[in-house]
Amino acid sequence: MKPVIVKRDERTAETAGRTLSVRLALASLSLSMLLSSLGTSIANVGLPTLAHAFQASFQEVQWVVLAYLLAITTLIVSAGRLGDIIGRRRLLLAGIALFTLASVACGIAPSLWLLIAARAAQGIGAAIMMALTMAFVGETVSKAKTGSAMGLLGAMSAIGTALGPSLGGVLIAGVSWRAIFLVNLPLGILAFGLAYRALPADRLGPKIDRAGFDTIGTLLLALTLAAYALAMTMGRTFGVLNISLLLAAVIGVALFMRAEASAVSPLIRLAMFHDLFLSASLATSALVSTVMMATLVVGPFYLSVALGLDAAGVGLVLSVGPLVVALAGVPAGRIADRFGADRMTLVGLTGMAAGSFILSMMPARFGIPGYIAPIVVITLGYALFQTANNTAVMTDIRPDQRGVMSGMLNLSRNLGLISGASVMGAVFALASATVDITTASPDSVASGMRFTFAVAALLIVVALAIAVGGRALAARLLLPRDVSQA
Repeated sequence: MKPVIVKRDERTAETAGRTLSVRLALASLSLSMLLSSLGTSIANVGLPTLAHAFQASFQEVQWVVLAYLLAITTLIVSAGRLGDIIGRRRLLLAGIALFTLASVACGIAPSLWLLIAARAAQGIGAAIMMALTMAFVGETVSKAKTGSAMGLLGAMSAIGTALGPSLGGVLIAGVSWRAIFLVNLPLGILAFGLAYRALPADRLGPKIDRAGFDTIGTLLLALTLAAYALAMTMGRTFGVLNISLLLAAVIGVALFMRAEASAVSPLIRLAMFHDLFLSASLATSALVSTVMMATLVVGPFYLSVALGLDAAGVGLVLSVGPLVVALAGVPAGRIADRFGADRMTLVGLTGMAAGSFILSMMPARFGIPGYIAPIVVITLGYALFQTANNTAVMTDIRPDQRGVMSGMLNLSRNLGLISGASVMGAVFALASATVDITTASPDSVASGMRFTFAVAALLIVVALAIAVGGRALAARLLLPRDVSQA
């Protein structure tokens, strides 16, 4: 009996070792997601301080935020694809190192333009981290636990977004604006150490069998996305420059599609969009992100003007949404694992549509509870949708396509956020019947909020129709889920 006991002890030790390794790997991925999300939100609160420190205009210091967002948006698909080719572990380690070093450069920058350049470099590191964290899930957890892992990453993203403004405010008040960037140094070192210790080694085939990197496609996509992002974010009105940039983006899409059709190893295989399930998932992700941006665009004005809250009160109420997503992320993943990602995607969309509709009918006299309750419904639906949709897309992807597919999911989300900031902001201003929303009356702002969320509810209904239709057609045509074969 003695040898049996020894073998059992060895198996127990081996199982415990694997469990610890998985937990450390998830910790490294979670911290990477937290840092990249924190980098997005923490700088916003420092813009007034930066304008004073560098004697710059608000339009100039806005580039501290825009440089970071543009780098992520333009490079996230390319980062995912590059990880598929050269190895995700080594690229993620390089991304964490770049993010950390760029954070230090931001913290010691002697001028505004050097700070903006360092923020762009930080954004490149963040693009790598965002693209590869989801791609690593398939290599670190079993298929049955994919939803839980995706939920954890979604929760960490929400925590980073929610933590940014409050942490940034404390650091600026207690230390200086430089601390909002230097705080990433110890966290970055910890993330790098965990990733180096726990992430599985890259398993690449012989060099002769590996696809090359699509340089032309990467450059065209980056320029196209940059033109679109700038068109949606530059200026207070949509003028000639914005239209020109939007036209350049349209031309860029045509050139990119032509380049990809003839490329030996394309960045994005256009045939993958023949899969109706994938196309529907990416489209619904963009629409949902557009609606979520409406809560950030409309919320501050409605709370301050229509409900009369001060800055602290507005910040506290706005933190409810990210807090709900953070708390609901892991449970949403477990629900998706248990009841099926496809089904829970539709449930999440239904919840978002219901919450948006309720908010569109909510009178201002219901006050803060009348605003928070529908927002909680919307964000709960969002947490469930985001986790389930990401799980459904990433579960059956071939290993050498996980990076680019993760990049595509993140890109659809970022494009939705950028579009939402412009489009939903314009809808809100139009519905408030005023040129300058800051001078609008409380009744006008309340009316604008209700109309904006009526439009948001309509967009979610469209997303729901796309999701149902895409899944139904894919099932009817018996299309394979593994889009990497396309």
